[in-house]
This record gives sequence, structure tokens and C-alpha cells, in this order.
Amino acid sequence: MLLLIVLFFPLLAAVVTYLSGNKLSGKVALLAAAVEFVLSLVALEHYCHNNWNGLVFTHGWIINPNISFSIAADGLSVLLVVLTTFLVPVIILSSFGREQANGRALYSLVLLMQFALIGVFVATDGLLFYIFWELALIPIYFIALLWGDGRDKQFLSTATFKFFVYTLIGSLFMLVAFIFLYSRTGSLSLQSLYAANLNHKEQVFLAAAFFFAFAVKIPIFPFHTWQADTYKEAPTIGTMLLAGIMLKMGLYGLLRWLLPVVPDGVRFFNPLFITLSVIGIVYGSILAIQQKDIKRLLAYSSFAHVGLIAAGIFSLTIEGLQGAVVQMLAHGVNVVGAFFAGEIIFRRTGTLEISQLGGIRNVAPKFATCFIIVVLASVALPTTNAFIGEFLLLYGVYGYNTCLSIVAGLTIILGAAYMLKMYQNTMLGEVKTLTSGFADLSASELTVFVVLIIAIFVCGVYPKPIIDIAQPALAEILKHTLR
Repeated sequence: MLLLIVLFFPLLAAVVTYLSGNKLSGKVALLAAAVEFVLSLVALEHYCHNNWNGLVFTHGWIINPNISFSIAADGLSVLLVVLTTFLVPVIILSSFGREQANGRALYSLVLLMQFALIGVFVATDGLLFYIFWELALIPIYFIALLWGDGRDKQFLSTATFKFFVYTLIGSLFMLVAFIFLYSRTGSLSLQSLYAANLNHKEQVFLAAAFFFAFAVKIPIFPFHTWQADTYKEAPTIGTMLLAGIMLKMGLYGLLRWLLPVVPDGVRFFNPLFITLSVIGIVYGSILAIQQKDIKRLLAYSSFAHVGLIAAGIFSLTIEGLQGAVVQMLAHGVNVVGAFFAGEIIFRRTGTLEISQLGGIRNVAPKFATCFIIVVLASVALPTTNAFIGEFLLLYGVYGYNTCLSIVAGLTIILGAAYMLKMYQNTMLGEVKTLTSGFADLSASELTVFVVLIIAIFVCGVYPKPIIDIAQPALAEILKHTLR
């Protein structure tokens, strides 16, 4: 029952938010999101105090085909649910500094997306997983299209359409894979799929189909071409949802549905999968270095970081999987903070062009201090949340292949280069015309940064609880993958 409440409360909150009207919608949505975060912590506490036994609910749904409304939350799922419920109220609060047209619709779509995201992380039936996966696409598409920051509306429409088509095509490959699995097993429950007797050719086909669906969403090179334009043109609240939470759907899909369901197919393609992931690390970093727009730089930075997470997953080592979970949580927090800093700069100056900025530290010291903490966390400075994640990921890749780990390790050097250079050019130096009247952080903006910074250091100084919570689920996934 608790898991049902956690799942459906955002859906109810979306309806209430829409009915509350534009004036109150933001506050209602923020309150509802805060309540949902508390509920997720209760679910986490329940999981931890019941000897790592997952929360489970199963009920017959469709007789023919045999589909159940089956949801469960083990350590992996519950951590991603907590990440989602932690970031959504932060994202909502971050939007309060800008007047939102038709706010009730915007915040309702955010809560609807939260409902779908939680559904993805807890669904244990393939069809139910696919339904939530597709449902998450609808609200973010309209958020990007209707509230987009792009001045060129035609380009905005093209970018969002490209994003929609790419992800929809990827989802169709996943649907085909589930249909094939049902024809072979008569069920789409995870446990039945783990025990499915699939031959090598079938597993190779299914691994390719699942990988394509998940690689587009993450994205993994070369399925990334939709990302930068969409991140740039979407409103920052949409970009935060995409980068902070939605791309975790694809990484979660690799862990939950690809590795343990078709292990022979994964082993067949694994040299290709991990090589593409490592290519994405270097390629994304090189593109980030070349960017002159803050939002596009952060988009390619995110692309490079998730490439390392994917490489850790495909290392098929327990350290790689542990690092992937820690880094998914760290990346979610850090990327939201980075895009929020970009949003504040855009609010004050009307531009994200790095060359037009400079000297902001001289007029807004609190903002500059918060921003440098987020930047240092993004480059995995020790004691910040990304450090232990990157260490475990690189160690996992090293266990798979030494040369690949050396190339993957370039993310540390390149990431520091473009992030610190961006900070230097925007925050330091002489004050320019656009930045001379730059106001320091408001109370709501400072609150957002403080919450994120606390998370950065708490998880960075003491990451052990995260690893302990995820460990049983990761061990089970690895057992089925290496069988």
C-alpha cells in the first residue's frame, strides 16, 4: 500500500495543482512535491528496516495477455525514487524567480512527469514499464515546446520534434522486444524473464533492441544528436527534468532490463557497448570545450558524464555497478545545480553567451560561491558527491580493460578544463556592461543552492549508506548477468 501511495500521490497532486489556478499553482505543486519526498523517505526507511526486503504490490490487470499491475522497490529502485522526489521540489522552487505563463498547466505537467518517472523505477512487468516509459515523454515534450526559451520558435519546434521522434523510435524497439519476449515466455514479469530459456540468437536480437531504446534516452554516442538542441531550447525547468532525472531512466533500463534479462546478448555486444560509451566521454568533452553558450556546454558535459556511467555498467563488475548508482545520484544533483546557475545568469543578463559575461563575482559573491561549489562537484573534487562515483566507475572499467580505463579517465582532465574555464570567464575578471547590475541571490534562489550543496557534501563525505542500500539489488543483477 505504501508503494501505491508513493506512486499515485503525484498524479493526484497534478490534478489538484491544475484546479488551484495560476496564482496558487506553484505553491501547491511545491507543497505536494515536498510531501511526496517525505513519503519516499518513509518508503526508504521501511526498506532499510525490513532487512533489505523490497516493497512489493501485485494485482491482476489483464487476463489475456497475462499482464499484472506489478510494482516493487528494491535498493536500486528506492534510491532513484528518492532522487526523483528530492529533485522535483528543488526544480519547482528554482522556477519561482521567473513569471510562468499558465503556471497551473506547467506545474501539473511536472507532477505528471514525476508520476511517470516513479512508475518507470518501480514497474516489474514489462508492459507496465513500457507504459510509464512512454507516459514520461508526453509532459516533457509539451514543457519543452510550450515554455521553451528559444527565441526562434521554428527552431524550438524542430528541436522538440526531433527529441520526440528519436525517443519514440527507440521506444518502439523496446516494445518489439517485449512482444517477442511475451511470445516466448507467456509473461513479462521480471522473474519470469530472468528464467526465460532464450537461445543465443534471440538474446542478441533482444540486446540490440533494448540497447537502442535505452541508448537514445541516456544518450550514448552516436544516439546523442537530439540532446544539445533540446537542452538549449527547453525551459530550464524542463532541462533540469531531462538531465537530472529523465536520462536516469535509460541507465536504469540497462541495469534492470538489459543486463539480467539477456546476458548472452550483452556479452556478445559488450565490447561495442562499452567502446561507444567511452567514445561518448571524450567526444562530449571535446564538444563541451568548444561551446560558447553555457547551456550547450552543460549539455555536452552531461553527455560525457553519462557516458562514463554507461561504461561502468558495461564493465560488468560490482564496482562499476556501484559507481553507476552513486554517480546517477550525484549527477542528478550536480547537473540541476549547474543548469540553475545558468538560469540565474540568463534571468539577470538575458544571455548565456560566455564572451559577454565576466566579473559576476565582484557584484554577486554569494552566487559566485555557490556556483564554484557546484562546478567543483561536477569535476569530482574529493569530499564532493561525484568523487567516489567516478573512482568506482573508473576502477570498474579498469577491471574490464586497462586501455579503456585510461581513455575514460580523460573525463577528469577534460571536465576540469571546460568547467573551470567557463567559471573563470563568467565569474572572474572585470565587470562588463551586462553584468554590472547583476543582483545577488534571492531567498528562494539561495535556498535551492543550499539544499543542493548539503546533498553534495553529505553524499561526498559519507557515501556508504547509498552503496549499502543498492548492494543487494546490484548483486542480484550481476548474478543473473554472469550466469
